[in-house]
Amino acid sequence: MDIHAWLPVIFCSLSIPLSLFMWLGNLAFSKFWYTNEFEEPTVIPPTRWLFSTLAPLALMMIALRRKSVNKSGAALGIIFAFLLSIANHAFFASLAAFFFSSSRATKFRAHLKRKFEKDFKEGEGQRNWVQVLCNGGMATQLAILYLIDCGSCERPIDFGKEYRSSWLGVAIMSAFACCNGDTWASELGSVLSKSEPFLITTRQRVPRGTNGGVSLQGLIASLMGGLLVGFVYYLTVRYTVDSHVLLTSPPQWPVIVFGGIGGLFGSLVDSILGATMQYSGIDKEGKIVECPGLGVRHICGLRMLDNHSVNLISSIVTGVTMPLIALKFWPVS
Repeated sequence: MDIHAWLPVIFCSLSIPLSLFMWLGNLAFSKFWYTNEFEEPTVIPPTRWLFSTLAPLALMMIALRRKSVNKSGAALGIIFAFLLSIANHAFFASLAAFFFSSSRATKFRAHLKRKFEKDFKEGEGQRNWVQVLCNGGMATQLAILYLIDCGSCERPIDFGKEYRSSWLGVAIMSAFACCNGDTWASELGSVLSKSEPFLITTRQRVPRGTNGGVSLQGLIASLMGGLLVGFVYYLTVRYTVDSHVLLTSPPQWPVIVFGGIGGLFGSLVDSILGATMQYSGIDKEGKIVECPGLGVRHICGLRMLDNHSVNLISSIVTGVTMPLIALKFWPVS
């Protein structure tokens, strides 16, 4: 008997009692520890517990089968996905859009990337726990704040009536848009561009794969990657928030635009950090390396940050900046 064939059934069977157990715990906690006598305690329904347990398990099972993550990445990914989903299904949808589209982008024309990336591996699309943490850590932390402050629910973006939930919603969406836009830019732009990229700080031509190198194709890809996350967020809000609430709320379509801006902005921040704080050199074989060594010619950057650190900082900067921009330009109801 192949145990791997039975894993989906085992996980599905475990998710039902697990979700019911968490619902009962939430119910007991609300009854015994809720001290405000003027308001009813908020109890997350069992169906939401079930979805938020089953969906992350299914997501990571698919990811493992497609070799998009390794076991450590899947374990941490399940925790992140659960927290994002229980807080707001739009957050989970943004994670799914980023995860699967960026994984496909990483594997796009892999045979070409092998020619100029020194550390390229056939399974490089498999994210480990460090990559999951750096790409999803900022959004998950904000989702926990959303869960504590706003509860477990979907809300429209309305800075006038729902300032805190709107701020956190745009921040989480933008963090994923940043990560997706940056991945699309580096993974697609490097193989779609016919000419060598230019360094964002000096505008000089540099070899493909250089940290901080940008191209027109890469910038367009980052915009499209962010637009995808924003579009998925918009669809989720459109079909999960009550229609009567949406009628009295501002239009939600601008979240798509801000998703695209977040993807482009995050990619530019990542490129600036990569060109200045991340080492790039070229070895004797003509491949890009991220540490100095014998026969390595320095191209740009200091050896202060690695790629994971750059991704984390970029998502933090984008997640904090985009709500401030959205607050000024979001239409009112």
